[in-house]
Amino acid sequence: MTAERQAAATAAAIATALLAGPWRRREMVRRVAVALGQARARTWVGTLVGEVQTVYPTAPVDRPRELARVVRTTQGWERGQSHRPLARAVRWEPVPTALAWRRWPVADLPDQAAVARLLDVDAGELAWFADARRLERTAGEALRHYRWRVVQRPAGVRLLAAPKPRLKEAQRRLLRHVLDRVPAHDAAHGCVPGRSVRTAVAPHAGSAVVLRMDLEAFFASVAAGRVHGLLLGVAGLPEPVAHVLTGLMTTVLPTEVWRRIPPPDGIEARERHRRLEQRLTVPHLPQGAPTSPALANLVCHRLDRRLAGLAAASGGTYTRYVDDLTFSGDRRIARDRFADLVTDVVTDEGFRVNAAKTSATSAARRQAVLGTVVNDHPTLPRPERDALRALLHNCAVHGWTTQTRGRDPGTFRDHVLGRVAWAASVDPAFGARLHRLADRIDWTAPAHS
Repeated sequence: MTAERQAAATAAAIATALLAGPWRRREMVRRVAVALGQARARTWVGTLVGEVQTVYPTAPVDRPRELARVVRTTQGWERGQSHRPLARAVRWEPVPTALAWRRWPVADLPDQAAVARLLDVDAGELAWFADARRLERTAGEALRHYRWRVVQRPAGVRLLAAPKPRLKEAQRRLLRHVLDRVPAHDAAHGCVPGRSVRTAVAPHAGSAVVLRMDLEAFFASVAAGRVHGLLLGVAGLPEPVAHVLTGLMTTVLPTEVWRRIPPPDGIEARERHRRLEQRLTVPHLPQGAPTSPALANLVCHRLDRRLAGLAAASGGTYTRYVDDLTFSGDRRIARDRFADLVTDVVTDEGFRVNAAKTSATSAARRQAVLGTVVNDHPTLPRPERDALRALLHNCAVHGWTTQTRGRDPGTFRDHVLGRVAWAASVDPAFGARLHRLADRIDWTAPAHS
């Protein structure tokens, strides 16, 4: 065993001994002495315990690994390491972790056994789904936890990762019992219960200027380390629980999938392609998992807070819908300096602005945000409104079967009513008129009349 590994093992044993009983100096010194096989504890152990108690007034029962790292930073440890022979652990009795604090009402998950019970899996299955052996990168399709799909986009490719059924169910339970219990920032509207596209665009209606910006490779930019830190520091979960939950909710791109994607033409496109590869080949949030939007919103809490403050300082308003950033206000929002400040904040928070999608629009032009128009009030673009009214009118007058235009007749009704529901969610007054038109359609007519 190397000196570094030996030191790490000794520090871990000391941390375990410290947590194995009352958080009182005399008992702590005695437990460390027993763990190191010393009948009488040396002076350096007492010094170490005193320093640890200064850092942790109460026992960090949820963070044994962190405690072990702190142990190695103390002067007592340095004094102990100067002795020959070096201290070694002779007794190791791990203590289960526990929840030390809960700011939000997340599920009671003191250890990995509790996680397994919540997800209705055994310990082996829990390790398998968390990819403890890091097989996702090299495993064949049958052994992977995700089904990967490459979507061609005008500016490059998008990698969608759909979790397989059992992992997806586990993620849904974690979403329901952990992530949904922690509130997102008020500026976040995408995939937040009770919020929608309308709530994201309504604050910008009637503004003199609307500035739109976009984040590049949003989900892939949220690395597993940030998720782990969120689960520890915000959700208050113990280290082993945060570790396994991070494995359950992040993944890495299989090498075989990336090799099948040809690099694009053009210097800028190739550079974006290279950046995407760098993000995808480390554990990150998969775009397609039910937990990814909620995790991304929580990770972006500080980004949202900073951007909201920046907008307010310029007399403006800010909202974010997944990776779309929208600012509105007076002419100050349209200045290049403001966009540069936003870019600096975004970069500082670990993301990257897609400069090609940045646009500032005055009230003299159509202010399009998230597929809506907000010049006066949130509504659909006029061509889309006219087309939808015409479709409903023709379905009512000529019969819906004459309007399918190659669509599956079995799903055509759901398609039409879905478009009506979308319009109503954005513009309730316009949606009410559409519902009256839709009520005139005889959907009982045979599909092949």
